[in-house]
Amino acid sequence: MKKKYSLIAVLAVCHLMVFGQGAKNIKINEVMPVNTESIVDEYGEHLPWMELANTSFTTFNVRGMYIATDTAVLNKALTVPERVSMMSIIPNNETRTNLSGRQHLIFYLNSNPAKGSTHLSSTLPAEGNLWIGLFEGNGVNLVDSVTIPMPMKPNASYARQKDGADTWEVKAVDAVTPGIENYINISDSKVAQIKRDDPHGFGITLLSMGIVFSCLALLCIFFTIFGRIMKGRQNRKLNDAKQAHTKKILSKMSLEEEDERAFPGVVTKRREEDPDVIMAVVAMALKEYLDDTHDVESGTITIIPKFTKWTRI
Repeated sequence: MKKKYSLIAVLAVCHLMVFGQGAKNIKINEVMPVNTESIVDEYGEHLPWMELANTSFTTFNVRGMYIATDTAVLNKALTVPERVSMMSIIPNNETRTNLSGRQHLIFYLNSNPAKGSTHLSSTLPAEGNLWIGLFEGNGVNLVDSVTIPMPMKPNASYARQKDGADTWEVKAVDAVTPGIENYINISDSKVAQIKRDDPHGFGITLLSMGIVFSCLALLCIFFTIFGRIMKGRQNRKLNDAKQAHTKKILSKMSLEEEDERAFPGVVTKRREEDPDVIMAVVAMALKEYLDDTHDVESGTITIIPKFTKWTRI
């Protein structure tokens, strides 16, 4: 029994450790305290909002975590129920709270939770700096926090330079990025963004080499396969021609053998009357004539008389 309880305790501790490690990847990414022209909620209202970002590549559910805007919750003398009563809980009936890797989620502040699962009752102070804290589900462990310099211009936001970065900046109205990845300046050129994200050029070098070698490998594979296909087609054509020629010869020989057996001497005569044979004989005759190799005649005609019964008449 003791072993059973020990195993349960170990599993519980491991679960809490994994949960805590995953919670550390959730960051307060961007906040807009004064919203008059930015995004609107489901009811078309402009409300102050904050953005959470999952900076890891694994999925984590933020349901049950707490949002606080009152620094009084940092008083360690408070009990957990007293501290939780001063916070807004992220509800567990919203599928969007299951943040996948590099995903963002917007929450509206100064609102009524009855309006929706992304509406929180946490209020912003009327004056002074604005502090926002993100706590784990136990209401004790502080995961992330940010102090926003006030007053902020309407529709400007206070955001990290990049998702999860330690440095923050005030974003102009045209540079606000709710629900998407943060940038230093959305007007940066692509060259400037590459220089910022890859200052030493290792990434672009590896990417370029990878593209070049991938294209070469694809070309090599393509021409190898294409060459084999064409060689196979040529070999098949040669084999077909050889087979057709062999069949023709065999068929001709078979017919000649049948004719020879049926009509002795006819095949020999047919061969002699073959146009190819005749042409060869004519060519040889012409060759002898041109080479002056014909028979030499004396030019004398000898007539030998022959007597018959008709000579007496």
